[in-house]
Amino acid sequence: MALNSFQPHFVLIPFMCQGHLIPLIDIARLLAERNVIVTIITTPQNAARLSISIDHAIESGLPIRVLQLHFPAAEAGLPEGCETLDNLPSMHLMSNFYSALSMLQQPLETMFEELKPRPCCIIHDRNFTWIAEIASKFQIPRISFDGKSCFTLLCCHNISTSKVHECVSDGEPFVVPGLSDRIEFTTGQLPGNLNPGFNMKETAKKIIAAEEEAYGLIVNSFEELEAEYVESYKKLKKQKVWCVGPVSLCNKDNFDKAQRGKEALTDENQCLKWLDSWPPSSVIYVCFGSLNRLTPPQLIELGLALEASNRPFIWVIRGGYKKGEMEKWLAEDGFEERIKGQGLLIRGWAPQVLILSHPSIGGFLTHSGWNSTLEGICAGVPMLTWPLFAEQFLNEKLLVQILKVGVRVGVEVVVQMGQEEFGVLVKREDVKKAVESLMDEGEEGEDRRKRARKLAMVAKKAVEEGGSSYFNMTLLIEDIVQQATSPASA
Repeated sequence: MALNSFQPHFVLIPFMCQGHLIPLIDIARLLAERNVIVTIITTPQNAARLSISIDHAIESGLPIRVLQLHFPAAEAGLPEGCETLDNLPSMHLMSNFYSALSMLQQPLETMFEELKPRPCCIIHDRNFTWIAEIASKFQIPRISFDGKSCFTLLCCHNISTSKVHECVSDGEPFVVPGLSDRIEFTTGQLPGNLNPGFNMKETAKKIIAAEEEAYGLIVNSFEELEAEYVESYKKLKKQKVWCVGPVSLCNKDNFDKAQRGKEALTDENQCLKWLDSWPPSSVIYVCFGSLNRLTPPQLIELGLALEASNRPFIWVIRGGYKKGEMEKWLAEDGFEERIKGQGLLIRGWAPQVLILSHPSIGGFLTHSGWNSTLEGICAGVPMLTWPLFAEQFLNEKLLVQILKVGVRVGVEVVVQMGQEEFGVLVKREDVKKAVESLMDEGEEGEDRRKRARKLAMVAKKAVEEGGSSYFNMTLLIEDIVQQATSPASA
């Protein structure tokens, strides 16, 4: 059916956390660019974060709107105004945060009763398990979004169902069953939900149960990146699976790249001017994502290692967490003054996609979150992997062992969110050595750079007309349109 004969209406409901929010907003733009009416439902604080990029999309003529729901922070025992996971003062409040999410069900249901035109699809973050009830009540197809790779999703499923991780001692490696590649982990490298002591197992069970009942799953990846794992994951799931990424590539101009996620706390023009002053592929970009809680002693080791590398670097230091301690060291040690001719510090949110796309960037020291991993791939930049928690060790394995575009810093265990008071896990000598390995100008380093550049080209082709992800988005929209316009749905 021709898409222009009927304009479908999709409702997108992102989870209140930057790493979940950003890719769903990119998906909203991709849908709107294909003549789909898109309604994004979120809370006031999250809407404010998105306002500049969403307003820009609307001004360009895209049919996107944002509706707001009051976030019941106080009712759930959270500090007033705490509407995002990355703003939680303590990860011990995670259960309170999920309690607040559950209180959104009734007001969201009321909102659906009044939505015009009638929605023909809901795409929601998998953390909203109760959206299944709303979708069922209004008879709207529901698509679940999980911001991980098919490789990771398959690994987690195979480990969970085989329980192979329960048969080994701590620190003893085991092989993930059912994969063609020999992939080894220790129990200390697994996501929290595979940890026997995980304190939110009931929530995790609800997420899996709700996902199994969804009409389909949308994945921020592309088939050429992990072809074998995409195929295996599709065979595993009874629902349809659409790989539509890398979704960050919908941000084509510098304005969109700079404003993606929320307004950066640095002048992007000043940042670009600084990058322009360095030769191609010479600068190391360092960022650990919006949820990292690395301790000041560990950050100090990292900073001294970057200084000792004698290479230019941009270092993003997350605002908020123990900010006072870190600022005190930066001032008293004289670090910031010493590295003025070598490094650029960014405090808080940085325009990561814009920075990574600059020709002077030659390496990316990352926590290996999936969004950052994909953004590094899209930029054609080799990565230095320093996984912290969640599925990040699995992403590291994909980068280093399978794609061969990464080098390990050498972290061996997950530090579960809320348990970050661990001091120093990686010494400055190890960081310096890893940086030298990543930026190696010999044959091994050049081969790694060639593979990274090739992956970037393949990623760009995937989202262009005729590419695999572009085609999958077409299939998804056509599927929903066919359901919405069939006699049975009238």
